[in-house]
Amino acid sequence: MSTLIDVLVAVAVVALIVARQTRPQRIAAGGRRWLVLPAILVVVALRGPDLLGAHHQALSAGLLGAELVVGLLMGAGWAATSKIWAEPDGSLWSRGTRATAAVWVLGIAVRFGLAGLGALQGVHQGTGAVLLALAASLLVRRGMLAMRSRAVRPPHGDGAPAVSPKDRV
Repeated sequence: MSTLIDVLVAVAVVALIVARQTRPQRIAAGGRRWLVLPAILVVVALRGPDLLGAHHQALSAGLLGAELVVGLLMGAGWAATSKIWAEPDGSLWSRGTRATAAVWVLGIAVRFGLAGLGALQGVHQGTGAVLLALAASLLVRRGMLAMRSRAVRPPHGDGAPAVSPKDRV
């Protein structure tokens, strides 16, 4: 039952991410709300006993490490390929691009490859590794978007509406 719940959580999170990336999403300034989803993923991943396979623990740990590296790279690629812009009111927005979709497809293909290599070696890798990698992707993406957004300037410089010199008092 635990694996079914993990799979459902992973599918729901990926569906949410894909849905959010196909339309503009406001980049919230500050706050810790963006930590909630990765924290939930980490808790769900770590609560199960199948994070490392019972047999071949060293190989299983290596696959987990590779999965985390792929997750970090996907998050970095996701953030690097997302379009970021500022509205006249100073709000920052982002949206995934076709390149973002390519990063996701490539990352998922690499993950399937890792799972296949593990299966060929008799390693049972639970869904916890996927959930941890997804959490890593979300955290890296958010951090990189925050860094990239610092360089984005609103159309009128400071987010204030444009005021012509004769309107100033």
